[in-house]
Amino acid sequence: MELIRGLHNLRDQHRGCVATIGNFDGVHLGHHRVLEQVREKARALGLPSVAIVFEPQPREFFEREKAPPRLTRFRDKFTLLRDHGIDRVFCLHFNQRLRALTAESFIDQLLLNGLEVKYFVVGDDFRFGCDRCGNFDLLQSYGQTHGFTVVNTRTYAITGDRVSSTRIRQVLGEHDFVQAERLLGRPFSLSGKVIHGRKLGRQIGVPTANISLQRKRLPFDGVYVAELTTADGLRHCGVANVGVRPTVSGTTPLLEVHLFNFNRSLYGERVRVEFKAFLRNEQKFDSIEALRQQIQSDIAAARAWIDRVAEASA
Repeated sequence: MELIRGLHNLRDQHRGCVATIGNFDGVHLGHHRVLEQVREKARALGLPSVAIVFEPQPREFFEREKAPPRLTRFRDKFTLLRDHGIDRVFCLHFNQRLRALTAESFIDQLLLNGLEVKYFVVGDDFRFGCDRCGNFDLLQSYGQTHGFTVVNTRTYAITGDRVSSTRIRQVLGEHDFVQAERLLGRPFSLSGKVIHGRKLGRQIGVPTANISLQRKRLPFDGVYVAELTTADGLRHCGVANVGVRPTVSGTTPLLEVHLFNFNRSLYGERVRVEFKAFLRNEQKFDSIEALRQQIQSDIAAARAWIDRVAEASA
């Protein structure tokens, strides 16, 4: 799959396509329906399929630290879009210049002169342009005038439960990973590169793989039963902590995973962490020894949860 960053990187071969647009945060089941529609129409017309996305996401631009935490970082989003058969991702840098575009200029510069979109699929709540003044009716009007088709994808629901990124953040905040998987169409996971940390875990007998969250928050924090998949595809059970580590005066969000019966180095390796069950909230302890004792209790609780699941599935 091809990644195109910015309008200035569009070339003649990028013109003429079936496209959709959105944040695609989580690439959940509702997004799957949109992507399927784009993929099938692209195949029927003999054109490439394109997903238009933004970095940062618009609410991150406007709300900064108050913006909702992401479900997927850009790299994971790109991979998921590729796995769903999209040919190209067109990534627009959301800045003041893009924000100031009128809805009409947005259509002219991006959809007509930029991509020469032939068929455009949008969600039922899509708004665009300065002050969100553009909508589906405007797109349809332009399409009728300039020869491209615009279709509206309706809200997707499971047994009356609307599938949305907001809803998924809500259930993750409630530590309901079963419901999150139901809405995402896959288990919730996070990918990242293992980085060097303060080595405190090693000093107290519980070495951890530290995965940078690049200063991004997750929709939850605390201690969890987790499963880490290494670059070679092997899966390992363990305990994960998501948070700022208040006992050691941490301030930057970090994901730490202690793996059971594991002793090789993972530094620099890209791994995926899947969250299985909630154990407790993150908390500040009076001493490193108190933290060490609690981690041992967490490990015992995680092993017990894993054993119960194994017995239930036997």
